[in-house]
Amino acid sequence: MASTQRIKPIGMPASAEQPRITAVLVVSSAVAALGGLLFGLDTAVIAGATNALSELFRLSPGMLGVTVSSALWGTIAGAALAPPLGERLGRRDSLRIAAILYLVSALGCAFAWSWPALLAFRIVGGLGIGASSVLGPMYIAEIAPAAWRGRLVCSFQINIVIGILLAYLSNYVIVLNRLGLAEWRWELGVPALPAAIFLVALFFIPRSPRWLLGKHRLHEAESALIAVGEPAPQTEIVRIRTSLTAERALSHERILSRRYRLPLFLAVSLGLFCQLSGINAILYYLNDIFRAAGFAKVSGDLQAVAVGATNLIFTLLAMMVIDRIGRKALLLIGSVSMAAALVGIAVLFSTQHHQGWLLWLLIGYAASFSFSEGAVMWVYIGEIFPNSVRARGLGAGSLAHWVMNALISAVFPVLAAWSKAIPFEFFAAMMILQFFVVWFVFPETKGIALEDMHERMTHAA
Repeated sequence: MASTQRIKPIGMPASAEQPRITAVLVVSSAVAALGGLLFGLDTAVIAGATNALSELFRLSPGMLGVTVSSALWGTIAGAALAPPLGERLGRRDSLRIAAILYLVSALGCAFAWSWPALLAFRIVGGLGIGASSVLGPMYIAEIAPAAWRGRLVCSFQINIVIGILLAYLSNYVIVLNRLGLAEWRWELGVPALPAAIFLVALFFIPRSPRWLLGKHRLHEAESALIAVGEPAPQTEIVRIRTSLTAERALSHERILSRRYRLPLFLAVSLGLFCQLSGINAILYYLNDIFRAAGFAKVSGDLQAVAVGATNLIFTLLAMMVIDRIGRKALLLIGSVSMAAALVGIAVLFSTQHHQGWLLWLLIGYAASFSFSEGAVMWVYIGEIFPNSVRARGLGAGSLAHWVMNALISAVFPVLAAWSKAIPFEFFAAMMILQFFVVWFVFPETKGIALEDMHERMTHAA
């Protein structure tokens, strides 16, 4: 073990040296972010199967909403169970359980023998989505140095949009192969392969050093810090342990206490607004939206690929600038541009004119979301809570996100059957509201070490 003479006073920066970007750090972040790829793949792949499922099981708009949102109710349970599981087993080992759930769900949906069986296996997949949506960003945030944290945690969101793009692309390829009645089974079974890869890869990455220190496993924590490129592991250990000691003194306080009211409000409101933007409902029903505008199935599938590709490109752009422009600025930009695109879509469906513009409006909307909300949410929620309540804070934000997602996804086909413009008008109004909430309430978090974040939040409150 390195000499304790290397330890600097707590008030000084952790190290004069810049943290190294090691292979272990890159691989560990990439593996954890695979949970995001499965997240995107599992949630978006249903878009290509909605019409076939409606015909096969004779689903009404309400029943179709139940089918699409069924996975999301499982996601709510997964997000709620992930924090205590992550504290007990560790972030890495809990992600292994999520990988198993993804695998079982994909295979079960592919071989589903009835509508109730399909719902059951989609709920199982939702458990995996919910767990990985909490544990993946948490793991990455805890192994990443502050200077790189935004970009590395953003890799989780990048994998979500890669997963969405792969879902649309695989749906398009499957349609081209004309598999007939088995088409939807292939579409829903595609996630089985990346789920198996995810499970195997999780056996080759280290545990979170912060979790290890919380369990008093000092030597393992030091090894993990060295592996991820921390230039002064002893100094970082002192900082983390000091932070953990201070937080244990507050362990009797609940996350609903006055001390955490600001970060809790930020996490919950951001989770709600992410879905009130309409993003997931639009992605789940994208093929139906194109069909409502008069596009054929193959054409709709191909245009969905274009939307997915836009999603990916602008998420990558956001990753490049998130630590320079900041989280708050991106949210403000996105609020305005999403509202404008949504108003355009609502006008298109209200007037039934210029429907050829639908693709370009959806591309503009996807670009705006990816550059702002999509890139910021998981980074921001992972930053604003101290270690002692980070798991519960992430769980609260994720839970709000998924509850609203399930509600909107269940109601969307019913509202769209009544008026195709109303959902988009509502989403536009919510983005205008988000602009003012972010402008007046949200503090900036870029470049602040996790151990210093709680003090900043306390002063901001």
